[in-house]
Amino acid sequence: MIKTTLVIPTYNERENIPPLFEAIFKLDLPELHVLVVDDNSPDGTGQLVEELKKTYSDRVSVLHREGKQGLGTAYIQGFKKAIAEGAQIVGQMDADFSHPIEKIPVLLEVLQEVDVAIGSRYIPGGSLDENWSFWRKGLSKFGNFYARTILGLSIKDVTGGFRLWRSVALSNLPLERVRSNGYVFQVEMAFLAQRLGLTFREVPIYFADRRWGTSKMSLRIQLEAAYRVWLLKGMYRDLHSN
Repeated sequence: MIKTTLVIPTYNERENIPPLFEAIFKLDLPELHVLVVDDNSPDGTGQLVEELKKTYSDRVSVLHREGKQGLGTAYIQGFKKAIAEGAQIVGQMDADFSHPIEKIPVLLEVLQEVDVAIGSRYIPGGSLDENWSFWRKGLSKFGNFYARTILGLSIKDVTGGFRLWRSVALSNLPLERVRSNGYVFQVEMAFLAQRLGLTFREVPIYFADRRWGTSKMSLRIQLEAAYRVWLLKGMYRDLHSN
């Protein structure tokens, strides 16, 4: 059996956690684990996960951080902890049900042949929430196109955060050099993966709007993504695939 750990960053996701865990553990995947990285959520998300550990035993763990430190550092710390605890596959996904949980087994199957399996909104069969406005869909697609074009990425969905990594491949990335802390973190990881020659395959997904809670997207995060994409071109010039 292959141990798989899903790293899920949280900040005020208390409403989502119980149904999320229920849906994840309904999958017929006995070696599937969840690691929540909580940024001291004022709504008590971290404490709730501690309580749910009594129900799910060693399949659930939580990393408590002192405050809101951002998406990028949450994932990096979560990745390192998952690998240190023996995960052979490390996944990443949101806590808000925007990523289709039923696609996890599909991604796992795909991962048998590649280093990274990606849930993609921008390949045939993939799509965005049907209730999103034309403007919101256009902004999402433009942001993805912008990053792909500047960095010359062949991955179609570089801004999405629904991915499974082989631990061996993830460990070969210079995670200590990753500095992006908003959603451009996903772009930086995709760029690193391509730069170092990791193999990947994309699986079409339907990206739904969050069920409960408030979106973490802000103007500051969007501006960080816009300028940081340009910085990435020069940051990793020394890295090349073997």
